[in-house]
Amino acid sequence: MLHRNLIGKVTAPAVATALLLAGCAAPPMGPTVQVMPGAGKPLGEFQGDDATCRGMAQNAVRGQAESANQNAAGAAALGTLGGAALGAAIGAAAGNAGTGAAIGAGSGLAAGGLYGAQGSANAQGGIQYQYNNAYAQCMYARGNQVPGYAPPPAAPVTYSGAALVQAVQGQLIRLGYLHGAADGVQGPATTNAIVAYERTNGLPVDGVATPGLLGRLQATP
Repeated sequence: MLHRNLIGKVTAPAVATALLLAGCAAPPMGPTVQVMPGAGKPLGEFQGDDATCRGMAQNAVRGQAESANQNAAGAAALGTLGGAALGAAIGAAAGNAGTGAAIGAGSGLAAGGLYGAQGSANAQGGIQYQYNNAYAQCMYARGNQVPGYAPPPAAPVTYSGAALVQAVQGQLIRLGYLHGAADGVQGPATTNAIVAYERTNGLPVDGVATPGLLGRLQATP
């Protein structure tokens, strides 16, 4: 009973000190990967992506720092208690259990604290790595440029009205079905060129410039 009381008195402040010595893991303050806006993306939109993806990354690692700190504190406390018990036993054999407990607690605190600090440092690196991965994946999915990822594909260009007719004319000229300038006006020459292309390629013949027709023209070598 005497030994237990001595151990309790020695280990109470020792465990508190161990929590400081063990070091603490903390939630990431932000990403450590450099991400650039996607091609043509306005700065305001990029900043909105950044805020959203930081939140998603934070959720991905939520609670991990607290768990790592609890494990580190447990390692330090166990080391302190074990050292105190062993020291008390050795001290009792030498006729001074209290001194032995104090010495053992100090040794256990040092070992346990060192082990806990190492665990916290490793956990901090792992938490940051997971945070960075979640952030990078989110930013890439939103069309931004992320190191190690292929550049996101450019957004498809859509045409309508005169711009669509002009784009179709440009492709017909490239393929040799139309001669002249691409002016965005669908006259008889453009209609005849479309009809000729449609017949040659087994398409329904209607002579109309459409996004589907433009896609076929662009895919024709």
